Amino acid sequence: MIASGSPMDTKLLDILACPICKGPLKLSADKTELISKGAGLAYPVRDGIPVMLESEARTLTTDERLDK
Repeated sequence: MIASGSPMDTKLLDILACPICKGPLKLSADKTELISKGAGLAYPVRDGIPVMLESEARTLTTDERLDK
């Protein structure tokens, strides 16, 4: 069982893709979200598990979309 607050295993980034645009994902600096620039969404990471549901994602701000 994953302890509460455990970070996501970054190896998952090699195999995960955005379920909307099928593009790559980037782990946010604070490691709480997976960012999809292609879809303009940020998927939450809860207890080390990425929640890859569009209904759970938040829309990126204009600044976040432009940030490289």
